[in-house]
Amino acid sequence: DVQLVESGGGSVQAGGSLRLSCQASGITDPFYSMGWFRQPPGLGREGVAFIDADGTITYVNAVKGRFTISEDSAENTLYLQMHSLKPEDTGIYFCAYARERCAGGYCIRDDFATFGQGTQVTVS
Repeated sequence: DVQLVESGGGSVQAGGSLRLSCQASGITDPFYSMGWFRQPPGLGREGVAFIDADGTITYVNAVKGRFTISEDSAENTLYLQMHSLKPEDTGIYFCAYARERCAGGYCIRDDFATFGQGTQVTVS
């Protein structure tokens, strides 16, 4: 089974920066996507940034230009660099994993079904 462990959360003032890390283990799928979700206080979980097997990166509009998702495939580590943090970025941040099904050069991503335990980010 895939296991994900996040780290790097904390409390910062508005305008500050944080870098989240996600250590993945147990990956056996040849193609997969990884991403970051967050859950603001009292609200549901929402997608933040994703990176697909072909390197395609997607950001939710609210974080474009401020957050950068990256990965170190050799270390099985996913990162989320966050700059210009705002109070509305506060929440629990989760690393996520989804298998991709590929055939004939075309891939479809399954729903993200594997999440880490989360790391708290608080912006005041």
